[in-house]
Amino acid sequence: MTEPAPEPAPEQVPTNTERSPRRGMAAAVLSLEAVTLGLTTPVMITIADVDTSLALTVGLGLAVVCLLLAGMLRAEWAYLAGYVVQVAAVALGFVVPVMFVLGAVFAALWTAADQLGRKIERERAAAWAAYRAEQG
Repeated sequence: MTEPAPEPAPEQVPTNTERSPRRGMAAAVLSLEAVTLGLTTPVMITIADVDTSLALTVGLGLAVVCLLLAGMLRAEWAYLAGYVVQVAAVALGFVVPVMFVLGAVFAALWTAADQLGRKIERERAAAWAAYRAEQG
């Protein structure tokens, strides 16, 4: 019988394989926001009397951008683009007034996910550094 291979010590495990809490939270916000923005399309067409092609372009276009950005969050520029999407979502309130509120809610969620994720990653890196220093 062969014995199972020993588990690698934590200092041998590369930290870049860990899941990023910032990326996970931000992707969740963008995914939920994509649903909300997609659902503004029929509202723009039926209630706000926006031209169908314009409503489809704006509503579904922003939803697709959210989904694409959720997949691109490994790059730092994607987080900045996420803030641009938040501004666009709030600005959609000029067409569909409830989007002022929903856009502000998602902007707050996006900011919280970004800032809290950064804090968690900093604290995780500091804890690993302390652990490695303690191990010698």
